[in-house]
Amino acid sequence: MAQLSVEQFLNEQKQAVEAALSRYMERLEGPAKLKKAMAYSLEAGGKRIRPLLLLSTVRALGKDPAVGLPVACAIEMIHTYSLIHDDLPSMDNDDLRRGKPTNHKVFGEAMAILAGDGLLTYAFQLIAEIDDERIPLSVRLRLIERLAKAAGPEGMVAGQAADMEGEGKTLTLSELEYIHRHKTGKMLQYSVHAGALIGGADARQTRELDEFAAHLGLAFQIRDDILDIEGAEEKIGKRVGSDQSNNKATYPALLSLAGAKEKLAFHIEAAQRHLQHAGVDGAALAYICELVAARDH
Repeated sequence: MAQLSVEQFLNEQKQAVEAALSRYMERLEGPAKLKKAMAYSLEAGGKRIRPLLLLSTVRALGKDPAVGLPVACAIEMIHTYSLIHDDLPSMDNDDLRRGKPTNHKVFGEAMAILAGDGLLTYAFQLIAEIDDERIPLSVRLRLIERLAKAAGPEGMVAGQAADMEGEGKTLTLSELEYIHRHKTGKMLQYSVHAGALIGGADARQTRELDEFAAHLGLAFQIRDDILDIEGAEEKIGKRVGSDQSNNKATYPALLSLAGAKEKLAFHIEAAQRHLQHAGVDGAALAYICELVAARDH
């Protein structure tokens, strides 16, 4: 794909995800305020990088990306729930998210917690209800099992817990990588792995795509650490410097800003290498990799 067509593909897929998310929220039955709180954060914008990784992986394997939309939406719901909970006073205590007041600032802490809970559990319902012969029951079950592992106490939640435990402490590089691989990396890696499952990747392709995603996940978080120092609040949509004020371990704090940028370049290069070894039509995935390396928000 030429760059223009890659950008067009990603824009079209982002619009498809957002339209599907709106449909899922419209059909949901439940208390009006709960639905409003869930939709507030879900529809607040964002890069939608996780759904785009899944859909781009399906496309890279020669399949119709539309088949992955329910799982792509499920991933975005889980990501959004994690942001709602991360912003709570007992966690990162943030007032802004994507340039808007955080969920608990608008709906109160209790409703924000419930909105996150609702998005988390609704995500699994979306996958369980898939009625598409292109995704057999065995694949659906695998998607659910892998998602629970990526998002739960062996994945994202483990990383969040380790991140909180590490506040105010001097961590080793391996301890910091554990946090990043789990808190951010596991869900990014799942996004690509789910696309591989849906797209019918063989064992070698799956292995290389998993490695691509693992390096991309670390690169994403390293770039996030860098932006917390030199990013612009109006672009990021939240306050900068929060890592330092919360005494969080970060790559710049451990390796210096220059060292963090070197690590970022290392993981981007490794991700690109594994993508090439996968032998798929990875133009969209390669473009996302470039966006991660250069993003300013």
